[in-house]
Amino acid sequence: MSKIHVSTTVNGDAVEYLCDPRETLLDCLRDKLSLTGAKEGCGTGDCGACSVTLDGRLVCSCLVLGVEADGKEIGTVEGIAEGDVLHPLQQKFIDYAALQCGICTPGILVAAKALLEQNPDPTEEEVRFWLAGNLCRCTGYDKIIRAVMDTAKDMREAV
Repeated sequence: MSKIHVSTTVNGDAVEYLCDPRETLLDCLRDKLSLTGAKEGCGTGDCGACSVTLDGRLVCSCLVLGVEADGKEIGTVEGIAEGDVLHPLQQKFIDYAALQCGICTPGILVAAKALLEQNPDPTEEEVRFWLAGNLCRCTGYDKIIRAVMDTAKDMREAV
């Protein structure tokens, strides 16, 4: 099977890779681009550990083919911080101890950031609904929800 050339943008950087037509975006990110933040939890789109944005839309990268990224903008957890400066959401996750084992955390951070970009003033119900596709077995969800809500409040006040 011949490889397909893909040109895309990941976290603002133009990148190219070769992939098999059936290779997932998750595998391309991890194996071709060494971006290992997105994790494979289930391989069926049920856990959200592999969440990334594709042209601003939240997707499970285990359900997207690597070739589908051609010409598109991908956002991963590696692109959330600005250099060595954590995004306010990442800092709140630390402040609230909203992470433990780290398997789900990258996907939840990507999903929460996508929510706050679309809705900077979410209700708790909206945060819970938005993050419902991300499963966490360690923290429960209370600390995660509080971290996202507090980030939203701080970001609104900073404007």
